[in-house]
Amino acid sequence: MVFSSIPFLYYFLPCALILYFITPKKLKNTALLITSLVFYGWGEPKYLFLMVASIIVGYVAGLLIEAFSEKRVKKAVFIVSTIIITGFLAVFKYADFFIRSFNSVTGLSAGLLNLALPVGISFYTFQILSYTIDVYRGGVPAQKNFINLASYIALFPQLIAGPIVRYSDIANQLKERTHSLEDFVNGAGRFVVGLSKKVLIANVLGELCTTFKASDDKSVLFYWLYAVAFALQVYYDFSGYSDMAIGLGRIMGFRFVENFNYPYISKSATEFWRRWHISLGSWFRDYIYIPLGGNRVSTPRHFFNIFVVWLLTGMWHGAAWNFVVWGLYFAVLLVIEKVFLLKQLEKSKVLSRIYTLFAVLISFVIFNATDMGEAFSYLKGMLFLGGAPVISAELLYCVKSYGVTLILGVVGATPIVKALAEKLREGDKSQGLFYVIRPVVLVALLTAATAYLVDGSFNPFLYFRF
Repeated sequence: MVFSSIPFLYYFLPCALILYFITPKKLKNTALLITSLVFYGWGEPKYLFLMVASIIVGYVAGLLIEAFSEKRVKKAVFIVSTIIITGFLAVFKYADFFIRSFNSVTGLSAGLLNLALPVGISFYTFQILSYTIDVYRGGVPAQKNFINLASYIALFPQLIAGPIVRYSDIANQLKERTHSLEDFVNGAGRFVVGLSKKVLIANVLGELCTTFKASDDKSVLFYWLYAVAFALQVYYDFSGYSDMAIGLGRIMGFRFVENFNYPYISKSATEFWRRWHISLGSWFRDYIYIPLGGNRVSTPRHFFNIFVVWLLTGMWHGAAWNFVVWGLYFAVLLVIEKVFLLKQLEKSKVLSRIYTLFAVLISFVIFNATDMGEAFSYLKGMLFLGGAPVISAELLYCVKSYGVTLILGVVGATPIVKALAEKLREGDKSQGLFYVIRPVVLVALLTAATAYLVDGSFNPFLYFRF
């Protein structure tokens, strides 16, 4: 089940919220866990057992790590639990990738496992790991209440698409959180905004990307239009789901971390990754990069640490070589920036932004390719190396059909809309007009998104690889 669907919006979510709010305070986490398990098991109930097994491993590991005083025993428990948790991820997500790569190199034909990827396994695996790591480090006490820990890991608002919520950030909220009408209203508003970003912008731009891939009338500018369209699609899809998760969490009294901060206004790849998928970047920083030594080591080792982190970041996104190349591509960019380019970029805000957008567009062409052959073909087309004409008839058709959505997407990816809303609220001294316009706009957005979904229009789910 996905957020941008009629069953979720008008059947599951109302029932889940009614159950949550009529349940006594002491049992709210139980109600939340039940609805989260129903949510996850709706589409693939067989993998519900895998998630529950992972939760049990994390729960038992936390208790044992805290119970034993001897460091060697603590470490042994931590290592074993980490191997089990990451082993689940490795088998279901990466086994066939490694088998195919092995067959390709050796010429053998080892059989594939052909296991379907459990949706959201990367997200909940990282959350369990953050919990056990923090308990092992002594940063947080082990959670003795199984329901509370299971509720945190299975929490349906952020289960399948993030943000990656760390246990340390919401440990106190699992025990004690407040609910208010203001939080409900603000959370619902944030959810509707996220839904609109996903359905009305990301999905429409996804149609454009699908049209491009199926086209036999590609041109240089059409390649670039596709690159821009997908960069906007993936942003509105990811950030839209994050908005919906943050909004749902707010309704139920949780405060989740922000996950996006207008990444396309960045002036370097380094800044871009401080603004894009913030919870993932901070996870790799705190649990991989810093333990490896971060930048407090020799220069060669520092660069090695960057490449390790970005190799893992690429593979986290998907079990295919284009994701590996995508991750290493950013590793190279970040190293170049650290060596000399950042100082040059500081001299011109315009050129730095052009460079960053160009680098990001190239990266997302690699990211969205079915394989590296397709990626190279598209890059050659963008760089006038594929023999394609500059303009094509289908390009002009797509510009006419999707031009308004593209413009809205570009404007919405900047702080302009937020700034205008803030000025309207600040200028409305009585706060009457703003609080009349806001619900009208939100209702209109919800109605438009619902109409789009009822129509059965294009509604891709980008997270099936995660």
